[in-house]
Amino acid sequence: MNNKMVQCIHENLDGILERWEDRMKDVEEERFFHFMPDELIDKTSREFAELMTSNLHHSEVVNPEKLADFTEKVVRFGWSIKFVNKSIENFSDISFEMMEEKGVIDNSNVREYMKSFSKWISPLRESIIDAYAVEWERTVKLQRIALQELSASLIPVFEKISVMPLVGTIDTERAKLIMENILEGVVKQRAEVVLLDITGVPVVDTMVAHHIIQAADAVRLIGAKCMLVGIRPEIAQTIVALGIELKDFTTTSTLQRGMQEALKLTDRKIVEVEEL
Repeated sequence: MNNKMVQCIHENLDGILERWEDRMKDVEEERFFHFMPDELIDKTSREFAELMTSNLHHSEVVNPEKLADFTEKVVRFGWSIKFVNKSIENFSDISFEMMEEKGVIDNSNVREYMKSFSKWISPLRESIIDAYAVEWERTVKLQRIALQELSASLIPVFEKISVMPLVGTIDTERAKLIMENILEGVVKQRAEVVLLDITGVPVVDTMVAHHIIQAADAVRLIGAKCMLVGIRPEIAQTIVALGIELKDFTTTSTLQRGMQEALKLTDRKIVEVEEL
């Protein structure tokens, strides 16, 4: 690697990093540099700069441990692969601009330095993107496992009455698991009334409502009744605004009220017993 190039980048790294952060803030849909604490932004930027300059002396693959550690962090921070690629591109461009400003690169040697830059950036980009892809795949697998764990089991609370508490976002894949669990549970527990508790579902849109209605219809087909409980005021407003029809449901605002209705449907009620 060209010694003047290495020296210039190391001597002006703070200035390169400052310009890089400013340029990254202008990337479309960027959130990290606008919403994260300044200390975290500075620490992450420094780690990125260390990664980018780690193979300046030798055009080798960067330290795999540092690479894995950095990509694990940025995946957790929500950096997309497009954003990672833009980060590398901006750092490279700013470094080249800095060397032009410092007089290291001019018309007489620009072709030579472009070759040096290619030897520096190309293997580095490939290593970072590959490591990011591996970490992203690992994260997705962990999320799928967590999703399965969150995909709720049907819990028997009284004879003939079962509850399925739903927590988190419901997408198509998770809805499939919920459907399987609820049908299997109804048959196994011989439930006559199923309460779908959406207290822990942050957003109910048309797709989520469609999945819930499908689950309720499936429950009815095997001879049980499905109730929707835990409808918060903001969820009720959303359902009305979207024009979602839940007229075939018995709905309540809380699980407690839903349980009272379920007991009525099974000809039972809870009474207080006076002490003798």
